[in-house]
Amino acid sequence: MMRLTESYISLDGLRFHAFHGVLPQERKVGNDYVVNIRVGYDVSSACLSDNVADTLNYAAMYDVVKAEMNEPSQLLERVAWRIGERLVEAFPAITSITIQLTKQNPPMGACGEGATVELHLINDKTK
Repeated sequence: MMRLTESYISLDGLRFHAFHGVLPQERKVGNDYVVNIRVGYDVSSACLSDNVADTLNYAAMYDVVKAEMNEPSQLLERVAWRIGERLVEAFPAITSITIQLTKQNPPMGACGEGATVELHLINDKTK
């Protein structure tokens, strides 16, 4: 007999043009961003029921991410934290979240694929 020990739902490669940054120019013209999210969520009921009501709606997850990406902040760290907070508010059954937020063209005077902030968050339900 199989036993589910962990389960995750991921949204990968979400692309946005947003206006985060410390420099005035970044807040004016914006930049391209990529968001990857891995959410710990018990999908055991969905595995057996095949019913969308028994799992996390990833379209609704995307809407949360999109709303936070549309709210300018100076720091990527702040944006990623807000995304995590809002996801847990919207979906209290989430157990953990890993968020990667990449600014694709950071103003750092070097070529590369971007600058990334990664947060690992646990939904401490003991409070």
